[in-house]
Amino acid sequence: MRLSPIERDQLNAKQKAVLESIEQGPRGNGRPGIGMIGPFGAFVRSPAVGSAAQALGSAIRFDSSLPENIKEVAICTVGAYYHSKFEFAAHRRLAIQAGVDETLLDELGKTGQAAFKDKEALAHQVALELLNKHQITDTTYAEAVSCFTENGMIELVATVGYYCLISLTLNAFQIPLEKGMTDPFPED
Repeated sequence: MRLSPIERDQLNAKQKAVLESIEQGPRGNGRPGIGMIGPFGAFVRSPAVGSAAQALGSAIRFDSSLPENIKEVAICTVGAYYHSKFEFAAHRRLAIQAGVDETLLDELGKTGQAAFKDKEALAHQVALELLNKHQITDTTYAEAVSCFTENGMIELVATVGYYCLISLTLNAFQIPLEKGMTDPFPED
C-alpha cells in the first residue's frame, strides 16, 4: 500500500468523524474496523473528500431504488474494467449474495464482459458503454429508462461513476486485499 500506516488513535477530530460516520452507518453493521479498510482507509485521511464520498456511496448502496443484483452487476463491471482487485473481490461476493450467477462473474473477471440475461444484461451494457464510449447510445438509453425508470437511470449512472472513483482510489494507492479475499486478477 502506498499510503503511510495510520492507526485510529492517530486520527484528528475531522478524520475520526468520517470514520465514525462509516462505522456507524449501514456499512459498519457491527463490523469494527470497516472504516479503515478498502477505499475508506484512504477517505478517512481526507475528511472533506472522505465525508462526501462515503455519503454518496451510502446513498448508492443502501438507499437506491435499483435491485441489488442490478447494482452489483454494474459495480462488478466497473471493477473488472479497472482491474480493481479489492473492488471486484468485495463486490463479487455481494453480487453472488444478490443472486448473480457466479459463472458469469468469473467470465466478467476474465474478459471484462459476460453474457448476463435480462435486466442484468442491460445494467452491464449501460456500464460498458459509459466506460468504453463515455456515453450511452440512444437505443440503450431508451431501453434502460423503460426498464429502470428515469430515476433508476440516474442511480445507475451514479453507481457507475461512484465505483470508478472507488476503483481508481484503490488502484492509485494500491490498497491490498483483505484476509480471505481471492485475487481476481493475479496476473496484474
